[in-house]
Amino acid sequence: MEYDVIIVGAGFAGAVTARRFAEDGKKVLVLEKRRQIGGNAYDWLDENKVMRHEYGPHIFHTNSAEAVSFLSRFTEWYTYEHRVLGYVKGKLVPIPFNLTSIEMIFPEDKAERLKQKLVQAYGMEKKVPILELRKNTDPEILELADFIFENVFQYYTMKQWGLTVEEIDPAVTARVPVLVSYDDRYFQNTFQKMPREGYTAIFRKMLKHPNIEVRLSTDALALLKPDPAKGSIQFEGADFQGPVIYTGLTDALFGYSLGELPYRSLNFDVQTKEGTFQKATTVNYPTPEAEHAYTRITEYKHMMQNEPAEKTTIAVEYPLPYDRRSTLGSIPYYPVFTAENQKKYAAYKELAARIPNLHLLGRLAEYRYYDMDAIVARALEMYETIK
Repeated sequence: MEYDVIIVGAGFAGAVTARRFAEDGKKVLVLEKRRQIGGNAYDWLDENKVMRHEYGPHIFHTNSAEAVSFLSRFTEWYTYEHRVLGYVKGKLVPIPFNLTSIEMIFPEDKAERLKQKLVQAYGMEKKVPILELRKNTDPEILELADFIFENVFQYYTMKQWGLTVEEIDPAVTARVPVLVSYDDRYFQNTFQKMPREGYTAIFRKMLKHPNIEVRLSTDALALLKPDPAKGSIQFEGADFQGPVIYTGLTDALFGYSLGELPYRSLNFDVQTKEGTFQKATTVNYPTPEAEHAYTRITEYKHMMQNEPAEKTTIAVEYPLPYDRRSTLGSIPYYPVFTAENQKKYAAYKELAARIPNLHLLGRLAEYRYYDMDAIVARALEMYETIK
């Protein structure tokens, strides 16, 4: 087959763009290094009849009608509202920290004062970033903010990123909300659902098109050779003129010529338990590493429409540094957002910009975090731009 478009990666970024180009009459080749499609959203029905998310829990939530409309072509949905509990001072309280959390942690009279002050200062049903809460001059609200910062955010973040709070990009901290609300859902988006047959089924249907060829277990970097000096990219030894959409590691694409970009990885200790293990899908452990080395435990069957009764599958999540040479920690999950790393990525991006038909797309290629709905929207946008 003569290809019009080459796409590296069969996750959301790659699959969405592949489908759109295929529907536009283009012959598309998708190169995927793993043995399966779906990227980190890959899921499967395990021995406990639990839909296990191989690379950690994925919950679809969005306000984007465009993302919902596109994905609904490939799946039916069922309603699912994600709830997270946090182990705080020996109690399991709703996360994000909200009015119910305050009632559970503080004595009744103090809890009432705190709730009244929060409502007066910010209003009901409001999300207040923890950094904004820490700027309040009221002594009790400031005390509350410091309590939340230490017991909900600080240690969890240090374990997650392997950095002190001061070393983390403020944009990460800014995303941590306190809810002036009794709404104990983790997300407040309009659309919160799960695909009826799982995420892998979405990718299977999305990539099933006569104009799409998928090569699994394929190292794209052995076939693609970018040349910024010449402004070209080769595929299997010949210059390729069509669009190349790359969703992998940008530093790897250029042979780490400017140094490696750091990521955080995860190790999942997957266990089988009898019955039901915990009260919510996810329980966070925002405690010091000496107390709990892991950050959270996910019980996957809570995300299913019909929960198996007899057994359950849990995943205990341990963050660790990414190391491409190691068996443990060899999967890059999260870019590490520091000024130095952003500067290094910008230099790689400048190399890529010298090749007009090379397009970087996705969490790894763009060195930024995307929720699923956001990467679907970004992929659709990139298709329109290239087209």
